[in-house]
Amino acid sequence: MKDQLITCFESESAEDTFLIGRQLGEKASPGEIYLLSGDLGAGKTVFAKGFASGLQVEDDVTSPTFTIIREYEGGRIPFAHFDAYRIDDPDEMYELGYEDYFFGNWVCLIEWPEMIEELIPDEACRIYISRDLARGMDHRDIKIERR
Repeated sequence: MKDQLITCFESESAEDTFLIGRQLGEKASPGEIYLLSGDLGAGKTVFAKGFASGLQVEDDVTSPTFTIIREYEGGRIPFAHFDAYRIDDPDEMYELGYEDYFFGNWVCLIEWPEMIEELIPDEACRIYISRDLARGMDHRDIKIERR
């Protein structure tokens, strides 16, 4: 098993979560895959908007809950934002042409990656957002794991 680099952040607001996402997006390279996990309302979409900002995407980034994939090609790298929440069977991803995104020059950010876990390459970067209500309604812990 390869060594992992784990980085932890604390967010006290939606603005903090956005900025942490933007910092990661600024460092992203073509062909990278980022997995974004967290409960409903944890801040995944806010993080995704920040990530897109770091890629210099100027379009309004929204959650692709019903479309599964949203493409943004106006930034410095083509960006594919996935929401796998509604995927019942990972084979559905083949119909969507996921391989073109995962193994092309796109940067992919996947919300609810646990729904398609068997399709995800080992080297994907994993991001976990969790709430800590004991520390405040807006407090989030954000953990980023890279191999």
